[in-house]
Amino acid sequence: MGRGKIEIKRIENTTNRQVTFSKRRNGLLKKAYELSVLCDAEVAVVIFSSRGKLYEFANKSVNRTIERYKKICAKEMQWEPTTSSLMKCCQTEVGNLKQEIDILTKTNRNLMGDNLSSLSMNELSILEAHIERGIKCIRSKKNEILHEEIKATHEREQMLLVQNQFLRNKIAECQNAEGSVQLHIYKEAPPQFDTQDLLQRNLVDASHEHSQEDLSITQFNLQPREES
Repeated sequence: MGRGKIEIKRIENTTNRQVTFSKRRNGLLKKAYELSVLCDAEVAVVIFSSRGKLYEFANKSVNRTIERYKKICAKEMQWEPTTSSLMKCCQTEVGNLKQEIDILTKTNRNLMGDNLSSLSMNELSILEAHIERGIKCIRSKKNEILHEEIKATHEREQMLLVQNQFLRNKIAECQNAEGSVQLHIYKEAPPQFDTQDLLQRNLVDASHEHSQEDLSITQFNLQPREES
């Protein structure tokens, strides 16, 4: 049969309490050792009996583990007020930013001509001065940009004129060079005559002369003879 469930309460019998303390103390120290070995953990156990006797276990050093524990606790204690103060600063900053956003939103609406009924005469005068100053700045910037664009246009125009003149000069040089080459070729190569064409012309001229002679003879023979 299994062991029954033990009620967790103070043992009144001194002898039984001492025996239970010894058994459970040894079991606790054994479990601490097993935990340090199996899990590679830094373990320290400190036990004081009811008579004030000290029992301890540490896989490294009890003092070292306690010092490490104190440092971690000190950092956490310092972090808590730091975090709290940081949160307060953030909340204050958020509140200030919200106020600035509200002011800027209201000013922007006033500049657009909205919500002017709640403004006094002095506030309206200040708003008017801001608008006029803004208009002057805008016009000045527009004129500056316009002058820069005009200057750039003139520079491009001058550059195009220079390129155009350069191309004209190149075309004129090419035309002069082409004319000189043609004249040089004409001087070196005299005109050639077509021999066949010349022969045909001579034959035509000779035939024409023979025709004229035959016509003269025919006319001479056809003239009437005078009677004797």
